[in-house]
Amino acid sequence: MSREVCVHTWPCSYYLELDKRWVPGKLSLTSCSLKFAADEAQETLVSFPLSGITAIKKEASHFVFSSITVLEKDNRKHWFSSLQPSRNAAFSVIEHFWRELLLSQPEAPLPATKGKELTGLMACSQKRLEDTARVLHHQGEQLDSITRGLDKMESDLDVADRLLTELESPSWWPFSSKLWKMPSETKLKGDVSTASPKALGKEGVVVRIPAVVSQRTASHVKPGSLTVLVSGLEIHDSSSALMHRFEREDVDDIKVHTPYEISIRQRFIGKPDIAYHLISARMPEAIPILEVQFSKKMEVLGDAVTPSSTKTSSPAEKVCSMWHTDPEETQGSCPGHRGRAGEAGRGPG
Repeated sequence: MSREVCVHTWPCSYYLELDKRWVPGKLSLTSCSLKFAADEAQETLVSFPLSGITAIKKEASHFVFSSITVLEKDNRKHWFSSLQPSRNAAFSVIEHFWRELLLSQPEAPLPATKGKELTGLMACSQKRLEDTARVLHHQGEQLDSITRGLDKMESDLDVADRLLTELESPSWWPFSSKLWKMPSETKLKGDVSTASPKALGKEGVVVRIPAVVSQRTASHVKPGSLTVLVSGLEIHDSSSALMHRFEREDVDDIKVHTPYEISIRQRFIGKPDIAYHLISARMPEAIPILEVQFSKKMEVLGDAVTPSSTKTSSPAEKVCSMWHTDPEETQGSCPGHRGRAGEAGRGPG
């Protein structure tokens, strides 16, 4: 069985129905399953695939403790409470991966033959090549624009040289009238060369993926999307309103924490940096394109090894995530509620 990549882990408590008690531990999410492991025995108490979930809700146990409930197809209900850093953060990420899995299921083919698998690989490779070619084409257009700019500079230098020659030449020099006609001709050529780069203003969307977006503190997360353009990156909220746009030259670093989790940062001197943290079930589609556009600014951390990743990080940089505690969200969870692992008779209610 292949090792599943852990998307994220949250400290929380799980309610054992048989023992009528809460057990502290950690809730782990992978791309296709949800697991809970107890702190005491270090064993997995419950594990189920995301495809077997019929509902995910926010509820309250005893009308006090904020919880997340997960309902399976066999009507078995699981209660998770005291989630850190916040219930909303955990719920947004889990719901995102569950919905993306449901949306992708109708497209999943029946058991395919070897020929169909090879055809699928060829189609995927073709799409990657098309995306790469689109990015390289835009870069070629930028180089052409730079070449035209250099040609215009050279033409301006020629005009300046002719003007200096005219000033230095005596009044009886017979070719002075021709020299004064050159600037107008050069200006006409300059107008043509400067007008053509404006046609490059049309931006092509390379890929757009849904994502869970957070800024600064990841306790406050919101659903949104990441759009990779040939000229930069755009982050939108769930209503398609633009939250921030990164031009290509503005991006200072992109850290890949896992194949499903990245952070984008723009540094400033004298004021706070602009940084966004994104988690998406479809992030593996965007990472290869980001590697093409921002190859020198990509940093792949230890838990995010991809086939095309060649960079490594120090042990100090191998951080699971950037999540922090949200006091507003955790005030509903009682420390005693999580700490009394052996207390019986206080179920969700």
